[in-house]
Amino acid sequence: MSIKIDQAIIHTVNQGNDGQLECRLRSQPLKQSMAADDLIAELHRLYTAKAGKGFGHFGVPINEDGTPAGEANEEFEQALTQWQAGELGYVEFTAQASNLLGKELSKYDFATGGYLLLAHYSHVACNYLFVALISAKPSVAVSDEMEVHGMEHLDLSNMQLTARIDLTEWKADPTSKKYISFVKGRAGRKIADFFLDFMGCIEGIDAKKQNKALMQAVEDYVGTAELDKSEQQDCRDAVFDYCKSQIATGDNVQISDIADELADKGLESFHQFTSDGSYELIEEFPADQSTLRQLKKFAGTGGGVSLSFDGQHLGERVQWDPARDTITIHGVPPNLLEQLMRRSGSKAD
Repeated sequence: MSIKIDQAIIHTVNQGNDGQLECRLRSQPLKQSMAADDLIAELHRLYTAKAGKGFGHFGVPINEDGTPAGEANEEFEQALTQWQAGELGYVEFTAQASNLLGKELSKYDFATGGYLLLAHYSHVACNYLFVALISAKPSVAVSDEMEVHGMEHLDLSNMQLTARIDLTEWKADPTSKKYISFVKGRAGRKIADFFLDFMGCIEGIDAKKQNKALMQAVEDYVGTAELDKSEQQDCRDAVFDYCKSQIATGDNVQISDIADELADKGLESFHQFTSDGSYELIEEFPADQSTLRQLKKFAGTGGGVSLSFDGQHLGERVQWDPARDTITIHGVPPNLLEQLMRRSGSKAD
């Protein structure tokens, strides 16, 4: 489904000749063009499909014991509020955001800067502000005269310092803990956190923890029902397919919806089951496909061995003996069998 772009702009935060970070601000939004539309649409697609996102909100950071861990960084939120209220223009708001990012980056020795892209757009029934610090990647282009020359392009494949604010949810429910989503950096929390700090965002919902709790609740629920093995797997598949569809559309998982999916399979009261248990599931949260995939598949890697198989095969084609710590596979996959036969034949020679 297409997105409707309202405004987008790019500022830069880079090191100057003196080694200090400096902001170079654009004086007007990006002109409407096919290239700009394609860029925002591709960023939206990549971000929506990206696994392992975190979710948070504006507020005061909290320690594990519930006490404040510091003061709230409210400058970004205040500027955002002023822009939404019409007290700041879009360019002025984004310029303030760029200066806040430069100020935060200057605290770290590793900071190199990049292109700060801010895009305001709508998708389905939600308004979003997309915020991304994108690095440039050198490449080579060919001119109309068949000459080659160096150039830089935005490295969209390495989209790590990225967040998206659901402006619709933020306005409708300021107490929500998940109206800001962000990519969890793989390079370490220190590098990822500065991007959240410049916005004053703190993590609210642990989506992976919620998805693990959901998976356990489903396993426990189908295990207590009077279902045969095939019917139990059908229930797991129905939950997974529902969650996958929510991911595709960018929507959250609803426990009530899952209860409806299971009710269609003849199982009632899943909602009550989760409420009575110790799962600590909230009513609505983002789906994590990598976690929920375990409803359909078993997979593991270790000691140089990787193994995965559909859950329906456990106890049939795949036999597990916990006492002997062994797994027996009946019916070796043809491509694996070919490799085994080739290796066996080479040894026989």
